Amino acid sequence: MAARKATDEEIMAALEGHTVAEAAEMLGMHERRVYEHKARLARQGFSPEHDMTKTVPDGYKVKGVSTFYDGDGKPRGQWVKSTIDEDRQRELFEASCKAAVKDLPVVVPKKAKGEYLDHLLTCYPIGDPHFGEYIWGDECGKDWDLTIAERVHCGAMASLVSAAPATERAVIINLGDAAHYDSMIAVTPRSGHHLDADSRYAKMVDVLIMAMRQCVESALAKHRYVHVVHVIGNHDETGAVWLSRLFDHLYSKEPRVTVETTPSVFSYYRWGKNLIGMHHGHTAKADKLPGVMATDRAQDWGETSHRYWYTGHIHHESKKEYPGCVVESFNTLAPGDSYAHSGGWRSRQNMKCIVLHKEHGEVARHTVNPDMLKGAAA
Repeated sequence: MAARKATDEEIMAALEGHTVAEAAEMLGMHERRVYEHKARLARQGFSPEHDMTKTVPDGYKVKGVSTFYDGDGKPRGQWVKSTIDEDRQRELFEASCKAAVKDLPVVVPKKAKGEYLDHLLTCYPIGDPHFGEYIWGDECGKDWDLTIAERVHCGAMASLVSAAPATERAVIINLGDAAHYDSMIAVTPRSGHHLDADSRYAKMVDVLIMAMRQCVESALAKHRYVHVVHVIGNHDETGAVWLSRLFDHLYSKEPRVTVETTPSVFSYYRWGKNLIGMHHGHTAKADKLPGVMATDRAQDWGETSHRYWYTGHIHHESKKEYPGCVVESFNTLAPGDSYAHSGGWRSRQNMKCIVLHKEHGEVARHTVNPDMLKGAAA
């Protein structure tokens, strides 16, 4: 008998009220294959002969089932306990990563062109990109999906690069939560909060990589050297790690690009009399960050005059000067999602570039918002 593919829904429908042999006949499959699928589905909670018909998502497995029966022996209620199927999640994660990087060779080096200002530094902080987030305009006022996110982020970066001076050095800072979720299941890694997601994890990875790569390419067209930092966020604890490693490999032959690969949630960049700390903002509050910087980078702290923390996480603009250090959070280009909209938060959408003088600290900044990108900039 020639084997054919069948969906889980088709297999479950065939097994309802039928033997494996009968289901195999209905599906045009070998009995052994149906037995294998039946065993896999049982681990996910489907075994109709035991009154188990509620399945758990792929990447999870059933930990236990408790069924309550009435006096006639009919089920009246059921508890289904699930746990993470680590082996399956590893398989899915590896498959998504392979799909994401299949068309990404190492970048060929390009020669720098033009003249550059060596006394200025341009910083491009990208607040909480949330690639893979889905927002319905009818509910929240503005639409957001992978297509919009790619267009807006690439357009914003191109616009800011155009406005920036041709400085010798630039820093691109993804401030965390570049990926809206961190596994095959659209939930936050630690708290397990369910998220509104657009499409599949592998597709989200593809678009995220392409957009971030375009940001680097835009900067390389204006600056001689570009340093890239992918900060670890609460939505992408593992995503930020592999994104850093990927970009480090991707630009390994390009001497004009360096990539931060620290596994720490705190990153630093020293330039002249400036010291920049980068943190998503989810593990340490603003008032603790100056002390963290002074401890982690004691020598740099003593040798610099202008110290900054760039953070994200809260999605709104905030800037406070502490003794010896300024802590700033940045807006995101994404609109408020269902949770934020229902909670009454109404932060602005924008992205900035900040120009620092080697001796005198911040001297200029430029801002772009999505509405500006509906024309030529997009």
